[in-house]
Amino acid sequence: MQMQYNVSLKPYNTFGIDVLAKCFAKFNSVEVLEQLLNQIKNEDFSKKLFLGGGSNILFTKNYDGCILKNELKGIEIIQENENHIYLKVAAGEVWHELVMYCVENNFNGIENLSLIPGNVGASPMQNIGAYGIEIKDIFHSLEAYHIEEKKMVSFNNADCEFGYRESIFKKQLKDQFVILNVTFKLSKQANFQISYGAIEQELANMGVKELSNKAIAQAVINIRSSKLPNPKLIGNAGSFFKNPTVDETVMQSLLNSFPSIPNFVNKKSSVEYKIPAAWLIEQSGWKGYRNNDAGCHINQPLVLVNYGNACGNEIFELSVAIIDSVTNKFNIILEREVNII
Repeated sequence: MQMQYNVSLKPYNTFGIDVLAKCFAKFNSVEVLEQLLNQIKNEDFSKKLFLGGGSNILFTKNYDGCILKNELKGIEIIQENENHIYLKVAAGEVWHELVMYCVENNFNGIENLSLIPGNVGASPMQNIGAYGIEIKDIFHSLEAYHIEEKKMVSFNNADCEFGYRESIFKKQLKDQFVILNVTFKLSKQANFQISYGAIEQELANMGVKELSNKAIAQAVINIRSSKLPNPKLIGNAGSFFKNPTVDETVMQSLLNSFPSIPNFVNKKSSVEYKIPAAWLIEQSGWKGYRNNDAGCHINQPLVLVNYGNACGNEIFELSVAIIDSVTNKFNIILEREVNII
């Protein structure tokens, strides 16, 4: 694949931020990846960034280094038994297209994750999740390329150290590996999760009499489409902030001051409570806010948007102002989910 220079990244990030990369190339095989890494080394580029769907990133300035876009493709059944099917998926596959493939083939467990933007390679890195399901629930293993040691390494579920929108690839192993493929363990049996959010209500609205992964996927698509802007129409990266967690003492104090504050027990810890960041942001007065082309979406305050020509710094400064106001009102510090470059 040919290296290009001074390339606009506007088509490659869902915020639609128009910044330049000093150099840019795509790879669709490990061999091409290795060639590009050698070329970068020879041309003495000190910085490099691997890009998938560009759906969880905010560029605030030109990138003074090399962007390598992962375009590895392929979906393969590598193992199956009476109850499960193991699906090996290349990192460059589009996430939602994978979900639809599984739904059509009646592979269960992934349907709640419909319409999440981005590519497969980012899914374990972020431990993406929605409507009661996270990647760790269906993850079996992945293969990644060690950049310095120039070798393939396999990771199982425990190796990835999954947390809430976290994994080892965002912490200890950050920038050390390129995820090449992910293997998912999906069920042949029906084990539907519909208790989270508005899925049950949407299924009723749809008139669904018999549950199926197809019906659940459509319900999730309907809900997300009604609340979240389409990145092809309005620049955004989905949820910009994580839902904060607090301990029991803090939760009780918040309830004393704000009796209507929504909360739910963290599934992993009976002494931690998760609070919807969207509610905190809305109560702080940001829902529907707009300054020039940077704004907070009218239907979902968790989503910061680029209405056309906002620069990355305008979006970033808006996030700073939101964090400050939520901190002042609730004494809770919001954490960004989006990577700032």
